Amino acid sequence: MDEQNPIYVTGHKNPDTDSIVSAIAYAALMNALGDRRYTAARIGTVSDETARILERFGFDAPERIYNVRTQVRDLNYDRPPILSAAVTVRRAWEAMSKGEREVASLPVANENGTLMGMVTTGDIASYDLSSSETPHLKDIPLFNLVSNLDGQVWDKNSAVTTVSGELKIAVPLAGELPDFKPDMIVVTGNDTETLNAALDAGVACVIICVAELDPAVLERADRTVVITTPFDAYRAARLVIQSVPVERILTGTDVVSFHLSDYLDDVREQTLKSRYRSYPILDENDCVVGTLSRFHLLRPNRKRVVLVDHNELSQSVDGLSEAEVLAILDHHRLADVQTGAPVYMRNEPVGATCTIIATMFQERGIMPTRRLAGLLAAGIVSDTIFFKSPTATPRDRLMAERMAAIAGESLDELGRFIYAPSATRETDPKKMLLSDFKHFQIEGHKLGIGQINCIDSQDLLKNRDAFLAEMEKVKEEREFELVLLMLTDVLLEGTVLLSVGDLDTVEEAFNVKIKDNTVFLPGVMSRKKQIVPALSVLWG
Repeated sequence: MDEQNPIYVTGHKNPDTDSIVSAIAYAALMNALGDRRYTAARIGTVSDETARILERFGFDAPERIYNVRTQVRDLNYDRPPILSAAVTVRRAWEAMSKGEREVASLPVANENGTLMGMVTTGDIASYDLSSSETPHLKDIPLFNLVSNLDGQVWDKNSAVTTVSGELKIAVPLAGELPDFKPDMIVVTGNDTETLNAALDAGVACVIICVAELDPAVLERADRTVVITTPFDAYRAARLVIQSVPVERILTGTDVVSFHLSDYLDDVREQTLKSRYRSYPILDENDCVVGTLSRFHLLRPNRKRVVLVDHNELSQSVDGLSEAEVLAILDHHRLADVQTGAPVYMRNEPVGATCTIIATMFQERGIMPTRRLAGLLAAGIVSDTIFFKSPTATPRDRLMAERMAAIAGESLDELGRFIYAPSATRETDPKKMLLSDFKHFQIEGHKLGIGQINCIDSQDLLKNRDAFLAEMEKVKEEREFELVLLMLTDVLLEGTVLLSVGDLDTVEEAFNVKIKDNTVFLPGVMSRKKQIVPALSVLWG
């Protein structure tokens, strides 16, 4: 998978088994076809049923994502040189001016890679001018000085590591010598009288330009560092000034920076307030990885997603409007997901999205692995409620049988495993309610419907009061007009329906009488094909 630019395949919120398995299987199909960018994702908690199925076939739950809003990591940001704090001002200037294109600023990092600050061309120009006016330099690393001057050091005292002093170009005028002092850095030629005077005064450093060193000079240099350089005096003086570490000229520490995980909207707002030319970008460890400017915000790359088992905005990942939808594979009614360009759309009237994905494997001549085939068979059995749902079709059973044969599984045994008694499932009423919960809007009416497929609805009803209490909370928190919980019993081939809210609408829609917020609906197995359409008739 291309970790820098993945394509997320994700099902709906509060994903059921069909949603999770479809994401895993479609990503595997596309990867098998050669496009390694696809990765399965989820936007909700894996249910107990799904977790058991994944474990049975040796799969991990997909990566959880919380939104697909555009982040800094999605931008084509710059990756310029990241300077060490010890780099000389000269090297920093060269890095800015001698790359593929000139840049006005570069990040400076600490030894561990974290941000120290930004150095700009303005910082260097300001330092250069101020140093020319008051050329007193402090603690220039000798290593930097020799490197900048392309020189050679002649120092009897190897313990000397830095040089300090007032910078002085010593050119005798009319036979008069400068007044040398110990705290001076003298730049001169190979003039014996000048050199002797400087050495006698014990100046901190003598830089001899464009000349061979007279060995006799070293005999007098007990207190002075002597350096030879091929540059003339003016150039050498400028290079001495530019030998200080770049960390010393950084202006301020309040640098505006962004992390790879920051969202584009927040970055835009911050750049409008600060108006710097470029901003450092940090990773999750606060290490510098690049820089961005306002130019990068104009045409950002968007995250790319494939939607499986849904095409309704309210059920999809947050921030979908900022993402690029590449494909939609679903078996539900067409809803309100909008795309900015044509996409691959496959919506078929079958009982499970896994049936569609399994068909695509067959159409492309790719046999899924034993484990994946078993997973697909389980996804079909789960979403068709063992082929008893009114949404189930002969094609669902056919594809489930083919996948089970590849996996060496028995569909009957797989069904018994999926619809195991409640002793093996989640027991927290809130988690059970929300494990497969979807919300809908029908002509301005908001409702939420949870569904638990089981073979022990009467045992589950022992928690009726707890279920109803949690349903009331969800109704108030999300401002639903009606909240339903379907205890769909495979053996009874019907659903025990718990309701809170507008009970009159439920009674009218299904022509029943509700007692204690509970009613049994024989033959009702499907949320999308039986519950929602019946309510839509009244509210539509």
